Amino acid sequence: MPDNSDSGTTDGSEFGFGTSQSEAAMHETSVMPGGPAGQGAVAAEGLSPSQLGPHPSYHGRTVSWVAVSIMVLGFVLGGIGLVAGGHSGPIWWLFWTGAGVAVLGLLISLATNMFEDWY
Repeated sequence: MPDNSDSGTTDGSEFGFGTSQSEAAMHETSVMPGGPAGQGAVAAEGLSPSQLGPHPSYHGRTVSWVAVSIMVLGFVLGGIGLVAGGHSGPIWWLFWTGAGVAVLGLLISLATNMFEDWY
C-alpha cells in the first residue's frame, strides 16, 4: 500500500468508499506549522487565522458535558458496587443505583440532542 500521507491524495477510494462533504471540507483546510498564531494553527484557504474567530478548547455544550459526567458517575458507582463487597459479594443496591444513574445520564443526553454536538 503506497504511503500517501505527504501527497494529500488519500480520499478513501482505495478502501471502497468516497469522500463525504464533511471530509471534503476538512481537505480544504491546511495546517500551518509555523503560522502567526503559534505552533500549529489551522486556517481555511483564503482566510487569515485572525478572521476565523476564537474557538473553544473543547467541543460540545455544557449540558452535554453534564450528561457525560452523570453517566461516568453511574459507571463508577456501579463499579464500586461490584468490587467493594469483599468476600460477601457485590453490593447490589449500589450497583443498581449506579446503573440507574448511568441510564439517567443517557436519557438526559438523548433529550438534549447531545449526539449532534460534534463539529
